[in-house]
Amino acid sequence: MNLVLAIGVGGAFGSILRYAMSLAAHRLVATTFPIGTLVVNVLGSFAIGVLYVWLIERLGARPELRAFLIVGVLGGFTTFSSFSLETVTLLMQGGYARAVLNVAASVLLCLLGTVLGIAMGRQL
Repeated sequence: MNLVLAIGVGGAFGSILRYAMSLAAHRLVATTFPIGTLVVNVLGSFAIGVLYVWLIERLGARPELRAFLIVGVLGGFTTFSSFSLETVTLLMQGGYARAVLNVAASVLLCLLGTVLGIAMGRQL
C-alpha cells in the first residue's frame, strides 16, 4: 500500500508540474507547434536518466522513493498520451510536416535527454 500511495502522491505532483511547465513554455514561445509537451518530455527523459543513476545505481534507494519519483512524479510529468493526441491532431488538420517534426524531435531529443541524464548522474 505504501508504494501505491507514493505513486499517487508523486503522480499528482508531477501532473501539476507538467501543467505549469507546459503553460510556461507556450507563453515563452507563441507557436502552434506543441512545444510545451516536447519540453516536458525532454526534461522528463533527462530527469529519469539522472534519477536512475542516483536512486538505483548509486544509492540503492528504497522502493517507495523510487516509486514516488520515477513512476509517480515523472509518470505524471511526462506526457506521451498528450504527445500522441497532439501529433494525430496535427495530422488530421493537414499539418503533416509539423507532425513529423514533432515525432522526430520528441523521440530524438527524449532519447538524448535520457543519455545525457545518465551521463550527468554518473558525473555528480
